[in-house]
Amino acid sequence: MRLKEKVALVTGSSRGVGRSIAIGYAKDGAKVVVNYTSNEKAAIEVVDKIKSLGSNAIAVKADVARKADVETLVKASLEAFGKIDILVNNAGFTRPNMMLKMSEDEWDQVVDLHLKGAFLCSQGVANHMKNQNSGKIINVTSVAGIVGTVGQINYSAAKGGVISMTKSMARELARYNICANVISLGIVATDMTEKIRTDEKLREIYMNRILLKRFAEAEDIAPAFVFLASDEANYITGQLLCVDGGYGMI
Repeated sequence: MRLKEKVALVTGSSRGVGRSIAIGYAKDGAKVVVNYTSNEKAAIEVVDKIKSLGSNAIAVKADVARKADVETLVKASLEAFGKIDILVNNAGFTRPNMMLKMSEDEWDQVVDLHLKGAFLCSQGVANHMKNQNSGKIINVTSVAGIVGTVGQINYSAAKGGVISMTKSMARELARYNICANVISLGIVATDMTEKIRTDEKLREIYMNRILLKRFAEAEDIAPAFVFLASDEANYITGQLLCVDGGYGMI
């Protein structure tokens, strides 16, 4: 139980990657704040799952791209559990379009959620972590932020920005014993990647890029998040860890 007595806030954790991380943390003993924006039912299901594992959790609705919502999210977390030891900035979605056709709104929505949202949550939580002189911030990026991708310049730009932002966070927050790292994911079996995984042509394209020749499952990614959140990673900060089956190698 590497996270026993720890409190983790995982944004966008009602489904997909965030859900896997939240449950992975609970299995290792953490109490979890499950954040969602619209699907309350799914968030409650994650809370119930965590409680069935013998840990505790709450669900909090908040749009992390809005500062007022983030303040509410942090306040609710502290009121429920008294502290926040771990923050995972996972919330995200895609609004794909080719660069020459992309609207300003499509750009703003994606960059605001992935980049601004991660900044606002980190800023809000770091103010608390500073006072307790400890904390772990784990940002989520994508292979798209490293090598780029066609039809998702907004997503690639935001995810690339997350990497640089994490390095700046690490430099600024180290004096408060707060570690900031970033995990890059490839194609994980979630709703967001369904088209890639089910379209025969797209599936073949991506399989040719993944060295391990399979898409990631929840059990493939959760251990990396548990490790970076644990005391075993107390001397690791400002680092990029790729959990992508070798996709980023190509």
